Amino acid sequence: MKSGRAGEALLRVLIIGCGNIAGGFDQNRRPEDFPLTHAGAYTHDGRFDVVACVEPDDNRRRDFMETWRVPAGFCSINDLADSAEQFDVISIASPTVNHAHDLRAALQLKPKLVFCEKPLTTSLNETEKLVDEYGKADVLLAVNYSRRWDPDVLKLHVEISKKQRGELRSVVGIYNKGLLNNGSHLLDLLHFFFGPLKIIRVGKPVNDYSSSDPTVPVWMEGALDVPIHLACAHAQDYAMFELQLIFSNGVLIMEEGGMFWSERRVVDSDSFKGYRKLDRGIRRPGEYPRAMVQAVDNIYNAILQGTPLASTGTNAIDAQRVCESVARQACEL
Repeated sequence: MKSGRAGEALLRVLIIGCGNIAGGFDQNRRPEDFPLTHAGAYTHDGRFDVVACVEPDDNRRRDFMETWRVPAGFCSINDLADSAEQFDVISIASPTVNHAHDLRAALQLKPKLVFCEKPLTTSLNETEKLVDEYGKADVLLAVNYSRRWDPDVLKLHVEISKKQRGELRSVVGIYNKGLLNNGSHLLDLLHFFFGPLKIIRVGKPVNDYSSSDPTVPVWMEGALDVPIHLACAHAQDYAMFELQLIFSNGVLIMEEGGMFWSERRVVDSDSFKGYRKLDRGIRRPGEYPRAMVQAVDNIYNAILQGTPLASTGTNAIDAQRVCESVARQACEL
């Protein structure tokens, strides 16, 4: 095995799908910026060697190989079935409708770990089967619910558990572009913070992304009966992914999916004696751009040292189970 940085083992990587999350989002970013993609994060880390890619579009595959200096490219993962190629890590960045096929094909290549984009599949039943198959094959499965690697989210998780911001009164999330496609990110984040989610009421679906995956408003409760309301924006207007947490000591808002955070703290009112109010607040850059770097570091340590993965098939199942329950109730409206 080749050596990476400081003599560490170099892991061989296959990337399936050569679109934006595979590498495209990093093509016009500055070298000093944290990478947002699979190829960018592996290259930035230095302990991975992207040795092959799979992409049915010839032009896209050629551009990807040239940009990331990938020596081997294939039209289909099936082309690798009879090859002698061996991979330590397989990244699946293909369209969601292809995930089930690609996950099973990847399993046949016997890697140490597969890192798959979310959601794992379009069906909870299929996701559960695949997670079980990976467990039986003893192949690690990481799922890119990326905020589980966000340093701000990890810090907030501790703050919530220790009540360092006071009592949590309620939570409001705003999302668009599909319940499963984008909403599952928010549901996974809420599950990470508050444990199992109880659905109270589902609202009328909004077809802003796909008729098979509408954006749905939903009222829920988390641990300790914390009320949670997920509201809908419209994907044809602009991207929206925000989370507002209302504490007894102030309000904290995740903006642009974690690219920024806004905070307002409680102060005495200068107009009304005896009343308290929120100050004007501050807005700061978030640590979300570090998530992919943190993810591949976690992946490397999971393979070489047995470190637990931050995002797995199990939490992917939890998020998708809520998605399917919400979608089923929305269809009955």
